[in-house]
Amino acid sequence: MDASYRPFTLLGLLFIICGVILIALPFVARHLPSLDNLPWILIWVYRSDGFYFVTSPLLIIVSIISLILQLIYRSG
Repeated sequence: MDASYRPFTLLGLLFIICGVILIALPFVARHLPSLDNLPWILIWVYRSDGFYFVTSPLLIIVSIISLILQLIYRSG
């Protein structure tokens, strides 16, 4: 593997790990009712009639910034 791709490999692995954590969050949210006490920027939980949606606004913001920076540096 070329050394210039190593940072992208690490970033990809980080995104995969974050994705697995986000997939697991709804299952954790069902068993931990105290998630409402966490700051909304870390974990946001939506509950309605047995439907749980859990996301991380911070992760979304970091992902968008990463994509924008990658697009800027690729086009330049």
